[in-house]
Parts: sequence; C-alpha cells; structure tokens
Amino acid sequence: MLYAILAYHVEAEVKSWNADEDAAVMAGLREVHQRLKGRLGPAARLGETRKASTLRGPGHGVVIDGPFAETKEQLLGFYVINCADEAEAIAAARDLRSVNPSAVYEIRALKLFIPGTAFPETAGPIDA
Repeated sequence: MLYAILAYHVEAEVKSWNADEDAAVMAGLREVHQRLKGRLGPAARLGETRKASTLRGPGHGVVIDGPFAETKEQLLGFYVINCADEAEAIAAARDLRSVNPSAVYEIRALKLFIPGTAFPETAGPIDA
C-alpha cells in the first residue's frame, strides 16, 4: 500500500538553521532514506510558503498569494513510501522524525491518480 508522509515544520525555525545545521538534518534524513531504500518513492523539499500560490473559487478560479495554512506549521515536504500497512508507515515516519525531532509528520494512505482512468487501489508495489 502506498502512503504519503507529509512533513510539517515551523518554516521560520527551519530557515533559522545555519548551513551546517541544515546540512546535518539533511544528512540524517539521507541516512533514513537509505534504510527505506526499495520502499521509498518520490520525496521533495518544498519551496518557501511565502512564494506559494493557491488557486480557488468558481470557474477558472482566482490565484491568491500564499498557501494560507491554518496551522502553526507549514507543509515543507513529503515522501511517498510503499508499506505493508499503516503501522509500517508510522514506523518509517518515526525513523524520519528521529533525525528531525521538531518536525510533524502526517501519514495518509494514497490512491494513485492516472488521468483518464479510475482511481486504482494501491495494494501493489510502487512500480506496479
């Protein structure tokens, strides 16, 4: 089953890290990524929330500056991981958090969206 692990953090705190602090967290995360090898799909560190845009409203919608998150933390990145069940996905998120303890990780099951087809179940491996 595929799970998304969404990485939330207080962006101002992350931006306050000096280059060495940031590099240390990223090195720790790369070590976790190696432990998840074979199950870890796409992962991304997102750009600054102040440069984000939100599209909402009827018709073609209106583009509004900013993500307008209603939480203290902002979504700063995500992982896609192939796990047998939610418990395994939670264990992977705990491993990620072990090297970035002030982050908040949200774990959610994924359904793949392939344009032009119905939403498939995600019980198989990532490359299936």
